[in-house]
Amino acid sequence: MKNWSTNIKELKKNKDKFAVWKLEQLINFGLGKEKLNLNELKKYWSVINIDPAKRKFLSLFI
Repeated sequence: MKNWSTNIKELKKNKDKFAVWKLEQLINFGLGKEKLNLNELKKYWSVINIDPAKRKFLSLFI
C-alpha cells in the first residue's frame, strides 16, 4: 500500500495507531492485493473509523 500524505515511518513507532490507520485505509480506499487480518479487525473494531455501510457488511464476518 502506498500513501503519499502520511509519514508512515513516524506512524509505525506506535503499533496500535499504525494498525488502526492501516485498517481504515484498506477498508475505506480499497484492499488492492492485500487482505484484512481478521484478528486485527476484531481487536480494533470499536476504534476504527469506517463507512457505516462497510461496517455493517464487515460485521457479518466478525
